[in-house]
Formats: sequence, C-alpha cells, structure tokens
Amino acid sequence: MSDLFLIVLTGAGSAIGVGVIGLALLRVLRGRSLRLKLFAVATFTVLAMAAGVLAAAQAMFLSQHDFGVTLVVCIAAGLVAMAMAIPLARGVTADSRALREALRALGDAEPGQDRTATLATAELDDLRRELATTAARLAESRERERALERSRRELVAWVSHDLRTPLAGLRAMAEALEDGVATDPLRYHTQIRMSVDRLAAMVDDLFEMSRIHAGALRLTLERVALTDLVDEAVIGADPLARACGVLLEADVRTPLAVRVDPRELSRVLTNLVANAIRHTPSDGAVRVEATERDGRAVLAVVDACGGIPEEDLDRVFEVAWRGTAARTPEPLAGAGLGLAIVRGIVEAHSGEVDVRNVVGGCRFEVRLPVPVGGRPALDH
Repeated sequence: MSDLFLIVLTGAGSAIGVGVIGLALLRVLRGRSLRLKLFAVATFTVLAMAAGVLAAAQAMFLSQHDFGVTLVVCIAAGLVAMAMAIPLARGVTADSRALREALRALGDAEPGQDRTATLATAELDDLRRELATTAARLAESRERERALERSRRELVAWVSHDLRTPLAGLRAMAEALEDGVATDPLRYHTQIRMSVDRLAAMVDDLFEMSRIHAGALRLTLERVALTDLVDEAVIGADPLARACGVLLEADVRTPLAVRVDPRELSRVLTNLVANAIRHTPSDGAVRVEATERDGRAVLAVVDACGGIPEEDLDRVFEVAWRGTAARTPEPLAGAGLGLAIVRGIVEAHSGEVDVRNVVGGCRFEVRLPVPVGGRPALDH
C-alpha cells in the first residue's frame, strides 16, 4: 500500500504542478481571445496528464523500453488531444463571433428572423435563441410604438378638425347674436348649447383616454348584477335609438353578478350601444346581451351596421380610429375615442373585448371574470 500511495502521490503532485503553471498562464492571458485560452487549457491538460504518467512510471522503476513506450503513448495521446482542441477552439470562436454579430444586429431583425444557425455548444445555442426571442420582442415593441404614434397623429389631426368646426360655428352664432342679426335667437342658443355639449364630451373623452394611458384610472369595485348594467345602458340609450329610428333590445340570460366599477363599466356599455345605434340604419335593431360562457360573464352589443372590412377589424379599438365607408361616422360622432376608452376600461377590469362580423352587422363582446360567489349573491 505504501508503494501505491507513493506512486499516486508522485503522479498527482507532478500533474498538480503543471496545472498550477497552467492556471498562472491563464491569468496572464486574461483579456486575450477565447481561442488562445481554449488552446492553452487543452495544452496544459495534456501536459498535466503526461507529467503525472511519466512521474508515476519513473517512480515504478520501469525499464528503459517500457518507459520509452509510455512516453510514446503520452506523446501520441497529447497530439490527438491537441488535434481535437483546435477545431473545438475554432468552433467556439465562430459561435462567439456569430453571437457578437447577433448582438450588433439586435433590434434590426424582423420578428421571428434568426440570423445564426444552430451553434456548436448547447449553452451558446441557448443564448442564441434568447437573443432571437429578444429581437422578436423588440420588433413587436417597435411595431406597437409605431402604431401608437400613428394613432396619436391621427388623433391630433381629427381632434383639431372636430374642434375647429364647432368653434367656428360658435363664433359665427355669437357674432350674429351680438350684432342683433340673428333671425331666431332661441334656435341659436339651442345650437350653441349643443355645440358646447359636444365639445365638453370630447374633452371628457380626451381626459379619460389620458388617464387610461397614464395608468391613473382608479376603480371602485362593487358587486353589480349584469341585469342592472344592461337595463341602465338600454334606458340611457333609448332616446338616441328613438331619434335614429333604431329598435333597442335587451337579452339577459344569466343572473350573474360581477365585481366592477359601476360607473366605468356603464361607460363601456354606453359607448358600445351609442356606437352601434349611430352605425345602424333606421328600421334596424341593436341588441344588448348578457350571458355566461366558459366561467366568464359576457356582455355583447350586436348591431346592423353591415359589417367592418376584415382588414380593419384589428384597428377598431385604436385611438382615433373611425372606420371606413362601412362605418362612416356622423358629424357628431366624436373624435374616435369611444372604443379605445372601452378597451382601456375593460382591460383595467382584467377583462377582454373584441369585435367580429356577424350576419348583417357586428358583435362587440366584453368578457369579464366572475368573482367567487357571483351567482349565489343574486339568488336570494
């Protein structure tokens, strides 16, 4: 056992000595290329193995022939190891170069574009995939930013136009009343009040939209029955429906209650119903539904507008979107903020809203989470 211990100690000591020299050299090579470091690691690994084997062979007092054979085997193994280390170093260097190019191009790649092939090492290949995913997210973020900027430009242009028209009318009517040339002062006063109401509504919408975008929308949650929400929306929109010659119907198929801000969700339904009435021809019908599907409360407004072009469905809830000829807004339709406000309020309630074409019109659907005990609260 003492001879074996001596041989192990001799071989390990020689290998450790070479290894210490290798570590010192790696510290000297700090900041140098990865290829040189990998080559140095491979070289000193072979040298450590050879030093340990040769020291152990020397300690075993091998014959000159056997020692020569051992030396030749160590040299051959070292050459093979060095030959394998060279392509490995080249491969890792090529992978690092590919990742560097990917980093330089980060933010320029199109969504889903992969600028590098599968890399030689699993860790670097994982990093490559993460870079590709990050590039795709950055591209999506830029696209959202461009869409938001486009919406802002459209909003400024349309709001400026919508403000200019009533302000010009107000100025003209005020000057007519001031000069005493108004043939029907009462009608002028009525028109002035209507114009002011329209401007006030636009300012209110702008303020609500700014609160949503700034994350300053504060909700006061209460348990409210879907029936109450639908009834309030139908009663409130009934005068507009009568004036437009549109039949307004309610269809509530569930006793569910939801935990929402009654004021804000009433605004959602009011905007959706008013939007549907404005774009439904006279003698048409608008239906407000409340039901339950997949464990969620569903509020829907179905109109008879004739449908929205498929290419515009994704833009319906954008700020200042007003649609195409299929849904051309009326002069008093506002600045195109109603549906954007709807989406902001619904998302603040952890809900979802979307629109799809149905036979003869569109179906706007709001889906809200149902609180625990939402049904029993209305069963008593």
